[in-house]
Amino acid sequence: MAEKTEDETVTGTAAATAVEPDAQTAERPEEAVAGPEDTAAEEHAEPAGAPSGTGQGAAAVVSAALGLVSLTGGWPGTVAAARETLVGQLRTAADASVATQIKEVYGDAWNTTALWGGLFALVALITGVVVLVRPAFGAPGRTAQAPWTRSVAWAGVTLGVIGLLLAVLTYTGVLLGLPAAA
Repeated sequence: MAEKTEDETVTGTAAATAVEPDAQTAERPEEAVAGPEDTAAEEHAEPAGAPSGTGQGAAAVVSAALGLVSLTGGWPGTVAAARETLVGQLRTAADASVATQIKEVYGDAWNTTALWGGLFALVALITGVVVLVRPAFGAPGRTAQAPWTRSVAWAGVTLGVIGLLLAVLTYTGVLLGLPAAA
């Protein structure tokens, strides 16, 4: 074995101390790699359990879709109206007056369609309003919604109000009431 000189011992010690910071860095790589701009980004990042807003966006789309269904009619309203037409035909006697036949066969079905349209409109309206007011009851510091979410929610509220208004006017006979029997 060869003996170490004093220069080699100092060099070996310097090399060992030069390796030590690298060993510390290997234990905690995120601290060694993170620069000042990275730590600023970490401060503004959302917490791991923060909501992404996907549910609010989906609810806004559902609100707009229900508002559209309230205006165009939906399958449940069509089926309920057809059922009321059938019930009206079965209950109406063959010798009933024309006014009675119109009311029983068509009037109840017309009102049923208006009720279902109003129900869809009401659900669209409530869902849209909940989406719009949701940020006020969310986590502090996170009050902003995506702009498209607010826009679609407002569309759902607007369609819901129009659908509800049309349903009430149709049900009461103000808009497209049943014809009078002459």
